[in-house]
Amino acid sequence: MKRREFITLLGGAEAAWPVAVRAQQPTMPVIGFLNSQSSDAFVEPLRGFRRGLKDAGYVEGENVAIEYRWADNQMDRLPEQAGELVRRRVAVMAVSGGPAPAFAAKGATATIPIVFTVGDDPVRLGLVASFARPGGNVTGVNFLVTELAAKRLELLRELVPAVARIAVLVNPAEVTNTESTLKDVEMAAHGMGLQINISNASTSAEINAAFASFVRERPDAVVVGADAFFTARRVQLALLAAAHRLPVVYPIRPFAEAGGLISYGTSLSEAYRQAGVYTGRILSGVNPADLPVVRASKFELAINAETARMLGLEIPPTLLARADEVIE
Repeated sequence: MKRREFITLLGGAEAAWPVAVRAQQPTMPVIGFLNSQSSDAFVEPLRGFRRGLKDAGYVEGENVAIEYRWADNQMDRLPEQAGELVRRRVAVMAVSGGPAPAFAAKGATATIPIVFTVGDDPVRLGLVASFARPGGNVTGVNFLVTELAAKRLELLRELVPAVARIAVLVNPAEVTNTESTLKDVEMAAHGMGLQINISNASTSAEINAAFASFVRERPDAVVVGADAFFTARRVQLALLAAAHRLPVVYPIRPFAEAGGLISYGTSLSEAYRQAGVYTGRILSGVNPADLPVVRASKFELAINAETARMLGLEIPPTLLARADEVIE
């Protein structure tokens, strides 16, 4: 073989060698992350999810990739977004932001594992067969946000002792959440001798209209139902409550951080950490049918002291002592 031919052949082999090696490298698994809200409204829960992944041995960008799909509160987008993730052939789908993303994912695939985070009973919703044995390709974390109505009413009455008439704001577009919230609130209110009025809102304009009706009806306080749409509109809700000088109790801490008076509910950061751990375990080969649905066990009481002062409310020392966070 001539020297020039040998050099040409060697150069071609060197050029082809990295391609061949790259082809033999293991492919980084991909998680499909489907959420009904927007990314800017989900910073803290997403931080918890990534922490859970790390606990399970996975770090985004190092040994796992995440494909994000945000519906921006447009629920009709979810089925198509779930379909996109299925076509992307993700290894597992992590779905959150209410029952709708979980149903969209379950409707899109019966084979790709799904890890949900929902606030309502997933068995009653029909997402799993049971908590202990979920079956199929679906498991996840139950927030318990809709079952805490009685506790929220107790805290509200402790902060506002004269409360007698309460308005309950729910989203009729989320039928399952609304039914659970109303059932629990009505039962708790009856036991406390409180009168309740139901107000519906599934758009920003309807939230404005609901608070306008409170001006006429003058409830002593307001209970905001657990709903992903309300979480996304938490700043609007806090501003309206302040403008109308209404004490309002909310289901999770982000509302209090946005200026809401008081919140009591599941720690989102911890719940999403648990979802991240489950997602990582499935990536490592665990069958989702063998992972019992986790019930959230960490709850947070947050009080916005500045809002309380603005409303002329004095926070009882016993309530301050129990608070996980007092926002000044």
